Amino acid sequence: MTRLLAFLLPVAILVLVGGGGMFAISVLKPKPETNDTPPQALSVFGEQVERRDLNLVVEAQGEVRPRAEISLTPQVGGRIAYVSDGFLDGAEITRGQVLVRLDTADYELAVVSARAGVATAEQRLARERAESELAIRDLEDLGLTEASPLARREPQLAEAQAALDSANAQLRDAELALERTAIRAPFNGRVREKAVDVGQFVSPGQNLGRVFATDVMEVSLPLTDQQLGQLGLPIAFAETAQAPGPAVVFRAEIGGEMREWRGRIARTSAALNSQSRLINVFGVVEDPYGAGADDNAPLAPGLFVTAEITGQTVEDVLWAPRSAMRGTNQLYIGDQAAGVLSIRPVDVVHTDASGVYFRSGADMGELAIVSPVQAAFDGMRLRIRERLPDGSLGPEPPRTEETAADATLTAGELRGTAQ
Repeated sequence: MTRLLAFLLPVAILVLVGGGGMFAISVLKPKPETNDTPPQALSVFGEQVERRDLNLVVEAQGEVRPRAEISLTPQVGGRIAYVSDGFLDGAEITRGQVLVRLDTADYELAVVSARAGVATAEQRLARERAESELAIRDLEDLGLTEASPLARREPQLAEAQAALDSANAQLRDAELALERTAIRAPFNGRVREKAVDVGQFVSPGQNLGRVFATDVMEVSLPLTDQQLGQLGLPIAFAETAQAPGPAVVFRAEIGGEMREWRGRIARTSAALNSQSRLINVFGVVEDPYGAGADDNAPLAPGLFVTAEITGQTVEDVLWAPRSAMRGTNQLYIGDQAAGVLSIRPVDVVHTDASGVYFRSGADMGELAIVSPVQAAFDGMRLRIRERLPDGSLGPEPPRTEETAADATLTAGELRGTAQ
């Protein structure tokens, strides 16, 4: 018993002393000070909401192709006897120009033979006509009025006439074959490639080279349905004199210099691409190697170009800087006098690099906040400095008693941030 009391007595004394000390500390500790100072306002930049007309521009890319391009192929065979000096890669050609001529000897002989066949057939027809007349006269002298056609030699006369027609057809065929020994340019254009030379034997249908027309160049531009709507074009559109297509500017870099060519949209596809779900519109540039060239730089086939197509004009819509847009349809509007933030949903019409266009959600002249704002909420306190269109800053907002102690940027810091 004595040992138990000797153990418990010190423990009890420690508990009493510790508990009393804790009670005394809790009673005697000073009360924490409270800070009644309101939170500091965030300094931000704002730009005015404006009213503008929206000129829609659709951008696309595509490859330049000639409207007409063919492979030159002979209709007859033979040895090549002549190749024009103008039949070279990249050379200019004119409609009707002889580019390649085959050896004509065999075809000239065929014409002579066909002419002889025509002469023979003509002589035979003349003889049959004379014999037919004699037969008819003999029948009349005999008083036979109902003689058979054979007795009047009508079948023989028809056969001679058919033989003459056949001989004339063979002559025309031989003359055509002779004419076809000359392969001519079918249009004004350029040579893309040459595949033959003098002395080579070619067969009908063999490729001699490729040429393309230079009157019109086309660019196929794939667009989305939304972009097609911005142009105001339907599917299967084809321009007319009364309804010309939208203007388009093509650009590409050639020789380290940016070039541009002006054309128009001539038509649209009649169906959507089943894989990409896009629809092609076709821009054209007329006389791309002449009047349509950019300082003698033609719009050549194979160039990959960017296109800016002039779309519809949407009048009298609101505009705010692109950096003021938050998410897909929210705009931060600041009240400079009250120093508070308002988060507005807006009816977006179009966005581009210059800004966001919308119909409603803000008023002209209000300040759209362009500075980053973290954890934003309606009524958030702000100190707003207006940024003018020329990049300079408007006057500082007046300081109130609530904002006198706020941490704000100096004028030099504001100018540096604005730049």
